[in-house]
Amino acid sequence: MSSKDEIIAKIKRNIQTTYERPFSRIEGIRYPDKTAQFLEVSQAVGGEALFLEEGQDLNELLSRLFPEAKRIASNLPFIRIATVNPDELERPQDLDGTDLAIIQGEIGVAENGCVWIPQNVKKKAVYFIAEQLVILLDRNKIVNNMHEAYAQLPFGEAPFGVFISGPSKTADIEQALVVGAHGARGLTVILI
Repeated sequence: MSSKDEIIAKIKRNIQTTYERPFSRIEGIRYPDKTAQFLEVSQAVGGEALFLEEGQDLNELLSRLFPEAKRIASNLPFIRIATVNPDELERPQDLDGTDLAIIQGEIGVAENGCVWIPQNVKKKAVYFIAEQLVILLDRNKIVNNMHEAYAQLPFGEAPFGVFISGPSKTADIEQALVVGAHGARGLTVILI
């Protein structure tokens, strides 16, 4: 028996009165237009969200949005401008110096502008090491709130997953805002 099991057993032995667990139904916030809310909140948290218009070429849009990007990482087969495939690298450190990473998101959340990213690359460091991060998201996969998002998560299918919302930032050090402290300096979500 582990120490945790021993502690729990002692607690159970000393409980005098037990109570039924109360039923609690949590209703998350709902928006009349989830997509509009997602776009608004994405900008409020320091990122950007935009639509890929019908007939618009994604690779041309990316080249126009990030003209300075030289080292572009993506394992998505339709991203022709990629110069590095993170799945072909030996070590995560080999992604150092990545200007732009283009990844696929699964679920967008209108409540806080975050996107669920399951590990769909070999080197998950690509999510955090790039200077600029672009997340491609199906415009029909935006939910109202985190409750709805968690209900859709495919637990156990991916070895890793993370919600990302806006560029990385912190204001802990001397109360000065630092952007790109532990992740991308910029985040753009493109709704396809």
